[in-house]
Amino acid sequence: MSRRLISPLLVLAVLSGLAMVLSVGVGSVALSPGEVMAALLGDGSDLQRTLVVELRLPRTLSAFATGGLLAVAGALMQVLLRNPLADPYVLGLSGGAAVGAMLAMVAGLGGLLVSGSAFAGALLATLMVFGLAHGTGSWTPSRLLLTGVVVAAGWGAVITLMLAISPAQQLPGMLYWLMGDVSYARAPVPGMVLLLAVCLAVIPFGRSLNVLARGPMQAAALGISVRPLEWLIYVAASLLTATAVTMAGSIGFVGLVVPHMLRLVLGNDQRLILPACALAGGTLLVLADTLARVVIAPEQLPVGVITALLGVPTFLYLLYRSR
Repeated sequence: MSRRLISPLLVLAVLSGLAMVLSVGVGSVALSPGEVMAALLGDGSDLQRTLVVELRLPRTLSAFATGGLLAVAGALMQVLLRNPLADPYVLGLSGGAAVGAMLAMVAGLGGLLVSGSAFAGALLATLMVFGLAHGTGSWTPSRLLLTGVVVAAGWGAVITLMLAISPAQQLPGMLYWLMGDVSYARAPVPGMVLLLAVCLAVIPFGRSLNVLARGPMQAAALGISVRPLEWLIYVAASLLTATAVTMAGSIGFVGLVVPHMLRLVLGNDQRLILPACALAGGTLLVLADTLARVVIAPEQLPVGVITALLGVPTFLYLLYRSR
């Protein structure tokens, strides 16, 4: 990578580290950065090590992984659709993943089967949106947006039906998926590994993605295999969304806000935007989760509430600009 691409990523990486330190240090027992580092190195009191290593650090890393996954998925969807309003939440991918995970929970499944069901639901939602929006013509921003909103509403109706007919003992676990909360996320490693793997996998396709963002006809004219590349984006966005939903439930608007804001600052080079989305999306959700923990302490808000308060005005602004 050139220096032009590396410098912004280094700045975002530093900001990510600072946000993580802040998140780990803030809480009912405040810890200074020095105390946080001491606890990570095995020093400090037993209380400090328990707070940092067992409670706050897994939650912070889970929030970072979830935000990064959603932001990269949103960036890929926006490249594919050539529409800045594309987002896994708005287009119904998050809803499909949540329905798949909840069906697995109702069936008494767990672990990888829940993740697999979430992935299947996200992929089904993707195929439904793109298939219905394409019809006999070509994709248009208005048709895709309308189709995604309708599909998302349909998933919402299915979720409401499942909540109404499910046994009472399963409702708390199902509601967890709908609130968008990382307070019970304790396994950040799979999400972090997937986020890193996808970023490394799509960077070699950066130039092809730049061409595809200008339109499939231009990409085909320049020798790009359009259909395989589109399917790669389909599967990658579905996998990223499903993993994020499996980790922290349905969190909206991260995939909408982060890629758009980064394009305003960094341009539209996908070789830079995609890894930048991973860092900036993770940082945003870490800060949002920190705010959710302290705004009405000792009670905690679902992080999905904070992202919605940020995302809804941004979505309306983008919709107004697209007129």
